[in-house]
Amino acid sequence: MILAAVILVTGILVSGLGIFATAMSRSALTTPAPTFLLLDRHGQFLAQVGGSDRSGYGYWPLDPVPERVAAATLALEDRRFRYHPGVDVVALGRALGQNLRHGRRISGASTIAMQIARMQSPARRTYLNKILESVTALVMTFRHGRDKILQHYLRLVPYGNQSHGMAHAARIYLDKPAGDLSWAEIAFLSAIPQAPGRMNPFTAAGRARAIDRGGRILRFLVQEKVINEPDYHLAVSQISKLTVPPKSRRPANTLHAILNLESLLIQGTGRLSDGREPCIITTLDPEVQQVVQTVARRFIRTWQHAGAAHIAAMVVKRDTMEVLAWLGSTNYTSGNAGAMDFCRVQRSPGSALKPFVYALALERGIITPATILEDLERVSSGVANADNFFLGPLLPRVALANSRNIPAVNLSKQNGIDETFFFLENLGIHDGRYGPGHYGQCISIGCLPTTLERLVQAYGALANDGMFLPLKWTASPAVSAGKRVMSAGVARQITLFLSDSMARLPAFPRMGTMEYPFPVALKTGTSQDFRDAWMVAYSRQYMVGVWVGRADALPMNRLGGAGSAATVARDILMSLHPRAERRSTELFFPHPEGYKVREICALTGRIATIHSPKKIPEWFPPGQAPDETAATVMVPVDVRNHLRAGPWTPPEYTQNRYYTRLPDRFHRWALSQQIPMPPESYSALDMDTAEIPAPVKTAYTDSGHTLTGLVPVRLSIDAPENGYRVFINPETPESLNALALHASVEPRIPEVLWLVNGKPYQLADFPYSIRWPLVPGTHRFSVQAPFGKETSAEVRIIVQ
Repeated sequence: MILAAVILVTGILVSGLGIFATAMSRSALTTPAPTFLLLDRHGQFLAQVGGSDRSGYGYWPLDPVPERVAAATLALEDRRFRYHPGVDVVALGRALGQNLRHGRRISGASTIAMQIARMQSPARRTYLNKILESVTALVMTFRHGRDKILQHYLRLVPYGNQSHGMAHAARIYLDKPAGDLSWAEIAFLSAIPQAPGRMNPFTAAGRARAIDRGGRILRFLVQEKVINEPDYHLAVSQISKLTVPPKSRRPANTLHAILNLESLLIQGTGRLSDGREPCIITTLDPEVQQVVQTVARRFIRTWQHAGAAHIAAMVVKRDTMEVLAWLGSTNYTSGNAGAMDFCRVQRSPGSALKPFVYALALERGIITPATILEDLERVSSGVANADNFFLGPLLPRVALANSRNIPAVNLSKQNGIDETFFFLENLGIHDGRYGPGHYGQCISIGCLPTTLERLVQAYGALANDGMFLPLKWTASPAVSAGKRVMSAGVARQITLFLSDSMARLPAFPRMGTMEYPFPVALKTGTSQDFRDAWMVAYSRQYMVGVWVGRADALPMNRLGGAGSAATVARDILMSLHPRAERRSTELFFPHPEGYKVREICALTGRIATIHSPKKIPEWFPPGQAPDETAATVMVPVDVRNHLRAGPWTPPEYTQNRYYTRLPDRFHRWALSQQIPMPPESYSALDMDTAEIPAPVKTAYTDSGHTLTGLVPVRLSIDAPENGYRVFINPETPESLNALALHASVEPRIPEVLWLVNGKPYQLADFPYSIRWPLVPGTHRFSVQAPFGKETSAEVRIIVQ
């Protein structure tokens, strides 16, 4: 007997110790992380993020607990909360007696601390588990104190519909913070945790049950003199009329935006809460979102026959970079990869990065607004323009507006590929995963992939006077200071370039998809083989970014940026600008402060004269405006044959004509464009003598100065570039496997001698171009004046 008693006592002690040890391990106050409630900029429901169907939502801290909320919660849930140590022995005895009399469970007598123990460690309702909950409650209360226990309970307890915690329930059911609730509202919500399923506020029956139990809470509170009689009668009247708004549904067209916000919250990339409750008013505008989706769906149906599968689009507020709309794909639920968020998918941007190349060149003083850029085949380095045409001498404004590839690539090289790469990284275009050598000289025409999100954010620097601002997702008054990535003058200069519809001629005709009745700066992009079409456009109020393409990156049928993405962007921007506002002077882009405007010749970059064929007003910072006027020459012409008139030509057939002097390197281009050049030969009409003067051979430098007499000759090779590597195509006939060699000579001379590997190869007349049959190996090229000592620098290439 004694041994049995010892064994029994030992067993009880061991069990007790085990229960106590378990209770100690469970006594910490734990809860899932708070979830987030997202509202649009007008305060309407968007979504709840951060939770799951299993764990639910909410778990918002309530610190401090409002006295009204504490009183109502304890009224029926745990009346002696302030006096017992975590277990209410009186209630426990009463519940035990009731259960024994009825032969089944009638009352549980669980205190708030015991409920916390059960919610944190759910288990079957057995007497053993009840004992464990009780011990855990005792330890919790001793360890944390009653105030922390109540605060934790009001964060953890379920209120139905996957809502946990008083603060979350107040927001979900009544759209208020817990601190602003009336007595009636507090009593109503405090009633729900007793049976959340039966007291569902979104159903009439559940709401009626919650109101009835809330009335009981109010009666107890007035009996205990927690509230006075007038407040009680007011609360009873209010709770009987209490209504709950219908259950909010997530807008179907905002799913990609919601997922992106959730990703930002999880990554902790921004402080999206005000510190009181995780209820976030976002910058998203449902009306703008609907406009974007409607426009995108309309056009994707039109372009599906051309291979387009999805359109992604963004709208941001220009000055604050607030995201107003975010469409990741045309249809999230479509089976054609609609769940992909194409605003965040890296693709080739085509020409969309060119404005930043020009900005860097202007910032570093490599070019001025009057610098003449060459759009010539001879300096193309194997790069072609999208239209396979060459526009000759171009001002930066015109070269950028026409989206010429050759000037952009050459500018990238002048800037330095490394410098261009790091400048784009500073703008957030890429993350620097691969070095600049991975992309090479084509970094400005599509080799460097980026996302629509990154591209729109970078264009924000152009639209906001050179200040880079991150995209803003919340409507908090705080505005990021941003960082300066370029001067305000350069940013405004590029904006003026991009908003000049006349400068886009001839590549982009007027009255097309890029024409607006108010100022809009814009740039398109088309990747190789029409795999991606892009457009970024901004006014003084809004910025719109659009991408058109396919998830599998297959080519579309000639759907480029100007023909597709620009159409979408235009419809969106037109919808955002009411007709009455379109002529407002507030929509005009400001010119750079401190800059002066001068009218310059578009062909020479010099101050325009009355004889300049095309004039462009341009803004210049102090000290950069050209000093010299455009070089023109007056030549008397015989109108009968358009040759140079002589003294013998009758006055009635003589006409003075003005010609713009272009450097010799543009001579071939000028002839191909039928641009009049000064005639060199004299007209023989009306001559009495057989001696005809020799043709006038005049050469011009970049400054337009006439060169006569013996002057030093400067020779250089335009193509190929030094270090050029070329591969022989075995499928091309041998006679066509040749390399074009181009040279520049100033002043013009009758002919030059090409040398290959140090040996004379071929004489070439102006414009000094020849073709050389490809031969495997390493080769050296130079060009020499036949009867002089002048020789160009050598160029080495490799043929494989």
